[in-house]
Amino acid sequence: MKYQAVLFDLDGTLLNTLDDLRDAVNAALRSQDLPERSLEEVRNFVGNGIIKLMERAVPEGRDHPAFNEIMNVFRSFYGEHCQDKTSVYPGIKDMLCTLKKNHIRTAVVSNKADFAVQELMPVYFHDLIDTAYGENEAAGIRKKPAPDMIRQALRDLGCGTEDAVYVGDSDVDLQTAANAGMDCISVSWGFRGREFLRQHGAGIIIDEPSELSEKLK
Repeated sequence: MKYQAVLFDLDGTLLNTLDDLRDAVNAALRSQDLPERSLEEVRNFVGNGIIKLMERAVPEGRDHPAFNEIMNVFRSFYGEHCQDKTSVYPGIKDMLCTLKKNHIRTAVVSNKADFAVQELMPVYFHDLIDTAYGENEAAGIRKKPAPDMIRQALRDLGCGTEDAVYVGDSDVDLQTAANAGMDCISVSWGFRGREFLRQHGAGIIIDEPSELSEKLK
């Protein structure tokens, strides 16, 4: 294999979390009698962390006088319901098993809130992912597309950027890989799609998880 490690985005790459995110967004909006958002709207809002998600979902963004209360409702609701409708994309677990069998180290680097990442990982990927990081800017670790979490994950894996590849479904993931100075493989089954990825500079796009092992060569 060309690479010793693969770092993955989570939402839209390994897990389809969109329905649970939509439900949490709308629960938070309902708490202030604000208009609810459609699944497609939420699909376009995600990718830059939960604060940016709610800035986009709330009509006045952070200028809404109850924005902090809305955020608290979102965090509470999502914490309780983040597993209700979330599912692993078909073929993902087989792909991760293949990587493990070939002694390829793995990590998740996500802009999803770290509390949610740590809750979801053992439920869906027990023993299949070596380490995982979610958004935790309060600890001074900048979220994607800054390379901070990438670098921390690579230190955990004992691997350099030249020996690792980042896999994700969005323009944020492409920017993150570029900022970290590492290769990127984009996936078309997530929240953005093949044409969007092409328009944002994706060089390698896979349509099925089973294609990843071949690209790693």
